[in-house]
Amino acid sequence: MIELRNVHKRFGKQVVLDGVDFNVREGETVALLGPSGTGKSVLLKHVIGLIRPDSGTIVVDDREVGKLSRKDLAQMRSHIGYVFQNGALFDSMNVFENVRLGITDEDKFRDESYCRARVLECLKLVNLAPETMAKFPAELSGGMRKRVGIARAIAGQPKYLLYDEPTSGLDPVNADVIDSLVKRLDNELGVTSVMVTHDVRGAFRVADRLALLTAGKIVQQGTQEEFLSSQNPKVQEFLERDFPDATFAA
Repeated sequence: MIELRNVHKRFGKQVVLDGVDFNVREGETVALLGPSGTGKSVLLKHVIGLIRPDSGTIVVDDREVGKLSRKDLAQMRSHIGYVFQNGALFDSMNVFENVRLGITDEDKFRDESYCRARVLECLKLVNLAPETMAKFPAELSGGMRKRVGIARAIAGQPKYLLYDEPTSGLDPVNADVIDSLVKRLDNELGVTSVMVTHDVRGAFRVADRLALLTAGKIVQQGTQEEFLSSQNPKVQEFLERDFPDATFAA
């Protein structure tokens, strides 16, 4: 389980998180929605200890992230796969080497035959052909780079997957492909996932629950039905402003 309790974070005079309460139960997928620049990615980075809160508590599997030693923090991170917004692939490495970086067990990482088998398995899971291993990021389309990033995130067999805007910058067809992939991986791998996104349609297709972050606070958490029937003006404003005529069918 992931839980944030009354988390506050500011950068200079800018308040980014203002008493955030947020939780993800084991085995579920939660989509974190909100307008651009509202701190969704900042919240995600708190979960893995890349950013520390000014106050409040972040708990992962009953362990308070802010109190972990460097060794314990590294051990916790080994169970979390992180999909960066832009893929964050290393241009000087081919796909095999990029995905291999996701293998967190040092003994397995040093085992060349294990790594080749695991990378092939991960590429298959994200619907990429074996020959993709030899390609470099510059040779891949945007959608393929996103999938390689996901393959790297699952290479270490994580318990948790954190997605930072996985469909950002993609056309609608490729965005649908990534959404379907996220949903399938959650089902097949049994992971607990948090997906940061501003794409309401994608979030409704993928997530078990949704949360809306705006003005530094989580103003609503719930199912698709609870969001659609919400009387909270901030929820209504978010849905109606960007999708005035949309029907968010699952």
